Amino acid sequence: MTDQLNSERVIARDDGFHPLVDEAEVTLAPDTPLADLATYLDRALISIDFPAFTDGRGFSLARRLRELGFKGRLRASGRLIADQYAMARRVGFDEVEVAPDIAARQPAEQWIARADWKAFDHRAHLAG
Repeated sequence: MTDQLNSERVIARDDGFHPLVDEAEVTLAPDTPLADLATYLDRALISIDFPAFTDGRGFSLARRLRELGFKGRLRASGRLIADQYAMARRVGFDEVEVAPDIAARQPAEQWIARADWKAFDHRAHLAG
């Protein structure tokens, strides 16, 4: 099943890869102004684009959406790698859309290995 999924975009969650079955209602660019985020709080599924591995602005957008009260599903999409999965989960993403070329190089096992993100959530430990 993993080989079949690697030929298409997949969703990484804490339990591995899943087929991409639903598209986001809106995709936010990493330079979306923070002042505009409140207009998206009623959406069921928001995707935030990561145009490059080194562009971390999407993490800030996700954290801010959650702070504003966004309750829907939050998806990171674009150029993310397995090493960034734990950070994505800590800031509020529910899932990561993985491109076929990345899924081929980093199979589900590498993403699952980062699924222990809660154990390293230092903010939660400090809050008690």
